[in-house]
Amino acid sequence: MILVISLVVAILFGAGAYLLLKPDLFRVIVGVVLVSHAANLALMGSGLSRGQPPIYPLPFSDGISDPLVQALTLTAIVIGFAVTTLLLGLVVRVYRSHFAPDLDEVARAEARREAELERDEVSI
Repeated sequence: MILVISLVVAILFGAGAYLLLKPDLFRVIVGVVLVSHAANLALMGSGLSRGQPPIYPLPFSDGISDPLVQALTLTAIVIGFAVTTLLLGLVVRVYRSHFAPDLDEVARAEARREAELERDEVSI
């Protein structure tokens, strides 16, 4: 079971890292989401232990599962959702201003705009 979780984490992280290197902003967001899911799964896999639920009154016969892993994973999911929402908002804003989700096109448009501003500044 641990080997399967490790392989899934490796595949998710590898695919996310590959997508983060692409110039398309939407693929970058998908890469961030995949890396976030890989981190959540790795966190859950690292604290994978069988035991009784940690609800009072605590049983004395078997071990008790650690609730900290679940709490940290839930926190990571909420933070990942917030980061994804922020990135989507930024990409929509960039797309509305430059009409292109490609980073190379955005960089060229910014360079042209800056050259126009410098040219107007020199002519004044």
